[in-house]
Amino acid sequence: MSRHPDTTRPTPTVEDYLMTMHVLERDTGEIIAARLAELLNVAPATVTMTLKRMERDSWIHGTGRSGLSLTETGRAAAHSVVRRHMLTEWLLVSVFKIPLTQTHEEAHNMEHAISPLLEERMREALGDPQVCPHGNPLPGCESVTRAWLPLTELAAGVTVTLRRIHEFAEDNPQILNFLYENGLIPGQSVLVREVLPFNQTLTLSVNEKSVTLGFSIARFVYAEP
Repeated sequence: MSRHPDTTRPTPTVEDYLMTMHVLERDTGEIIAARLAELLNVAPATVTMTLKRMERDSWIHGTGRSGLSLTETGRAAAHSVVRRHMLTEWLLVSVFKIPLTQTHEEAHNMEHAISPLLEERMREALGDPQVCPHGNPLPGCESVTRAWLPLTELAAGVTVTLRRIHEFAEDNPQILNFLYENGLIPGQSVLVREVLPFNQTLTLSVNEKSVTLGFSIARFVYAEP
């Protein structure tokens, strides 16, 4: 039996853009082309050309001065690829025992090939998770993470439970490896020992070990009091 490509699904490149747009829209309320270029590590001219194609294909609105936004179709496609990515991460962790530091990259290699049927079966088999293994919310589950605060918003002297490592930290293997090598993983209890705004650092006590983070990294780690 012959197999035909799904012409209704975005290309892998467009899905990568849609995932990043989803996170920007979710967290900042706006999608900026220059920020896309930075996050996707591509030239601004490449982003401009891709966005024009995405607008032509009705995934987004507003490549002009009105600002970028996802169409209803584009948002549905973005949510689909984000769910596939996060469900794949859970599959890799729970079934194949892949370390959390590697699941993001491995899931990125697999997410584009997962069919809607397999996505639904994965969701059921994994118990309909609301967050990914790194604590980021699946689309529609944002309320679960709303009360969690970035470490940069905490005061010295409080004990908290780490709950989430933001997608933008997941995209940086060096940051992700540093966090995990120092025990800064979801579910870990830590004490905020010191916060120094003048030099943009904070120090945590993790299993009786001191770990100092710059604010540039700490803002991607969320905790629950």
